[in-house]
Amino acid sequence: MFSSIPFTAQTILLLIASNVFMTMAWYGHLKYLHDSPWLTAALVSWGIALFEYLLQVPGNRIGAQQANMSFGQLKIMQEVITLAVFAPIAVYVLKQPLKLDFLWAALCMCGAAYFIFRNG
Repeated sequence: MFSSIPFTAQTILLLIASNVFMTMAWYGHLKYLHDSPWLTAALVSWGIALFEYLLQVPGNRIGAQQANMSFGQLKIMQEVITLAVFAPIAVYVLKQPLKLDFLWAALCMCGAAYFIFRNG
């Protein structure tokens, strides 16, 4: 499907897309379903999470099998992507204030990414 895109880029793109769904599944109900019963919110969240998994599973499989990433590399990459996706969604969709703590967390994640990827 993405034969002209390098495997590492395929992994990153799929994980970014999956994180958009994940963030909305985890936090969207707090904004959009706050007056709904918790069971309704849970079922809607599970429905959204299905799309997350339909992107995350192939993303991780491509990363592990074709891009030869270790589980540690995949996990740290996932966390960096999670923070990069969460911050704009929190600010623009969920209307949360942008705090300097996002920057400090991002710098810590960049350090983690450096250490996990420095030896290949």
